[in-house]
Amino acid sequence: MGLQTPTSTTFHLPDGSPVTIETGKLATQADGSAMVRQGDTMLLATVVSAHEIRPGQDFFPLSVDYQEKYAAAGRVPGNFFRREARLNDYEVLICRLIDRPIRPLFPDGYMYETQIIISLISGDKDTLPDTLACLAASAALTLSNIPFEGPISEVRVARINGEYVVNPKKSALVDADFEFVVAATLDNILMVEGQAKECQEADMLEALKIAHEAIKVQCQAQLDLAQLVGGPNLIKRTMPVVEVDEELKAAVAAFATSKIQDMARSASDKHLRKDTLKKIKEELKASLLETFGAEVYPTKEGNIGKYYDKLKKHTIRMVALEENIRLDGRAMNQVRPIWTEVAYLPSAHGSALFNRGETQALTSLTLGTKLDEMMEDTAMELKFSKFILHYNFPAFSVGEARPNRGPGRREVGHANLAARSLKQVLPTEGFPYTLRIVSDILESNGSSSMATVCAGSMAMMDAGVPIKTAVAGIAMGMIAEAGKVVILSDILGDEDALGDMDFKVTGTEKGITGCQMDMKIDGLSYELLGKALDQAREGRLHILGEMAKTIKVSNEDLKPHAPRVHEVIIPGEFIGAVIGPGGKIIQEMQRETGTTINIEEKDKMGYINIFGTSKEALDAVLERIGKIVYMPKVGDVVDGTVATIMPYGVFVDFGGKSGLLHVSEMSWSRIDNVEEMFNEGDPIQVKIVDVDKKTGKLRLSAKELMPKPEGYVEREPRQDFDRPRNDDRGGYRNDRNDRDRGPRNNDRDRGPRR
Repeated sequence: MGLQTPTSTTFHLPDGSPVTIETGKLATQADGSAMVRQGDTMLLATVVSAHEIRPGQDFFPLSVDYQEKYAAAGRVPGNFFRREARLNDYEVLICRLIDRPIRPLFPDGYMYETQIIISLISGDKDTLPDTLACLAASAALTLSNIPFEGPISEVRVARINGEYVVNPKKSALVDADFEFVVAATLDNILMVEGQAKECQEADMLEALKIAHEAIKVQCQAQLDLAQLVGGPNLIKRTMPVVEVDEELKAAVAAFATSKIQDMARSASDKHLRKDTLKKIKEELKASLLETFGAEVYPTKEGNIGKYYDKLKKHTIRMVALEENIRLDGRAMNQVRPIWTEVAYLPSAHGSALFNRGETQALTSLTLGTKLDEMMEDTAMELKFSKFILHYNFPAFSVGEARPNRGPGRREVGHANLAARSLKQVLPTEGFPYTLRIVSDILESNGSSSMATVCAGSMAMMDAGVPIKTAVAGIAMGMIAEAGKVVILSDILGDEDALGDMDFKVTGTEKGITGCQMDMKIDGLSYELLGKALDQAREGRLHILGEMAKTIKVSNEDLKPHAPRVHEVIIPGEFIGAVIGPGGKIIQEMQRETGTTINIEEKDKMGYINIFGTSKEALDAVLERIGKIVYMPKVGDVVDGTVATIMPYGVFVDFGGKSGLLHVSEMSWSRIDNVEEMFNEGDPIQVKIVDVDKKTGKLRLSAKELMPKPEGYVEREPRQDFDRPRNDDRGGYRNDRNDRDRGPRNNDRDRGPRR
């Protein structure tokens, strides 16, 4: 049974915003629970850990789940069942932000199944919940009886208009030139993830220092709350005593150490290393069976793998530290051989192959319309994204066979890192396409996410997407032991597993566009982190140089088979005319031309995107829209159709407009009967000779397009068309219908009107 008395503590963010951590009120039967509140945003975190280890279990089963309740934003879920379903990508990414820094802080040997659940139960749309979710999870662990080497917390640090801001409002991030989410304990940084608009390494280091100072306040608040709570609930579980078989451990070391060292110095191929280590283990077991005998050996066999794996990791690390020899024989700052190719897929709108060592990414790019934008429906927001990146990691890329169950959390995280890195160089204006990049990893031995960044950048350039500049990425590693430290550039998969740091950095020639760092040890100094960043920059520039040998800038035009988009901007008042009643006109245009037309209103203007595969289809739509939005001007010559015949003239329709061709403007000679001159539906070319400024009525002329007859004598100029004049009876009247009838005589004694 959990705590029954609500207890809370409050700390303040650097901007003065209060944040409260409360326990003992909600979910009291969990091993630990905490509610974190900032303004109207509230998150509940619970943690439960099993009291027994499953038989044969040799790993730590930790699960972290973050979910947003739609009620938190006053919304009903939009799916068929109208309830929260599987985690969306946004929630998965927050799960990773919590899992990655927390997982290393459970003590070695803790194998009890543990589950952490964080729920957003109330939300403020301008308060980002991701960093608060990690604070809540850490508080729940700190207040539980589960052994945990925390507390930790997370903050977001951004530079907005030149100022560093901790946990800024969501709306303020529009003006940020970088933002990083940082996780740390009181003493050490554990994780960094973020994006930037080509920021410098020194600026990033400064941001990390500011973030760590804010995190220290949050960690201390958790410790203060634990002191307030006190009681038996905070007595941590006793870790089981693991007995060490010193005899077996020494025998494993005596037999295998030199063999593992030889392998680390010479086996540069991934599969050769794997086979060699497997062979050493088999020989080790045979040797130990002979050493201990058939009766004693079974009692020790279960620990052989554990001691061998620890010895293997330690031995390979020491070869790198003491002899400066990497597994594949490279120098510490050396990048593996790179080869690249673009336009590999003839039917794709853009494609690229990026191969670095034993890692290979085949990336395709597809151009779509606004209708292809990806809907991102979360509890707090419904939005659409014009840039989509999907990352696939099939089992065959690492020589394994397993069912393909779709992307997991790792794939979602890698895709997000690559997407954030590439977004920084996308064109901001004048490029109306939706972009979808798909990265298929065909081989993997270290940093396939960075290969995705490189290949994605090249695929966009191949497609003719006018990106600002090329982007590359590199994965850095570090080994630190016995007072010695080495930093590794472009790490292998094996080096990632045995190293103490995984630091991925992406960027251009000018600066960083994205990063993701996970620390596995304590005590990384800012000086050492700065050295790693500088070494990463050198490697990134080298990779950009190799990419430039294949393609350096974006192609000037799209592929011949790529769809074309033409954007037309019209006055907002014409949007309805283009769409038509019930969408009739726009649907008819799409059906007849095979195009896709999208209209969006912004700033009282209509932005029309026409998407088609042929120039003829685009031109046909442009011509029709041009007629609809045509604004008549005096002097324009237009082709029209006789719509209505009246005794005094005909009305001519053209381009959605209509004007009067008066009988006096039909010919240089007199016309007595209009009906004999025209039939409804007759084509006619006319010239616009007057546009009434008040009513917009159009006066047309056909005779202006005819040559003037020889000897033609201009008659006395008449008053302007549709202009009221004073008559003998006082007042004003419209003389349009009386034109060419001669002046009216109102004096009856003078005879009839002529």
